[in-house]
Amino acid sequence: MAEKIYTDNAPAAIGPYSQAVKAGSVVYTSGQIAIVPASGNIEASDIQGQTTQVMENLKQVLAAVGTDFTKVVKTTCFLADIADFAAFNEIYGSYITEKPARSCVAVRDLPKGALVEVEVIAVID
Repeated sequence: MAEKIYTDNAPAAIGPYSQAVKAGSVVYTSGQIAIVPASGNIEASDIQGQTTQVMENLKQVLAAVGTDFTKVVKTTCFLADIADFAAFNEIYGSYITEKPARSCVAVRDLPKGALVEVEVIAVID
């Protein structure tokens, strides 16, 4: 049976979905955008600031289920502008160091005008 994961340390879902779902020893996160949990707003206006907030949100969701970035096996990354790819990678690479499988695509729009969204799949030991 799948277990819904929720933590106050990451933004609440802005729609009918969970922050993450644990199925067996695997956790699937929903895409995180740069919402700051305390304010509920996107406060950074640049790709570096938004990527940092996204990764901090994911870090908290993973911690809530007892895992971390070293256990990530797949990421899917969405950029509002592919020209931000290098700047995004710089921040992303400081959090995701084990080089999991990854897809990274540019999309037309992201929720709340976000510049970046990232979802991960991780294992739980």
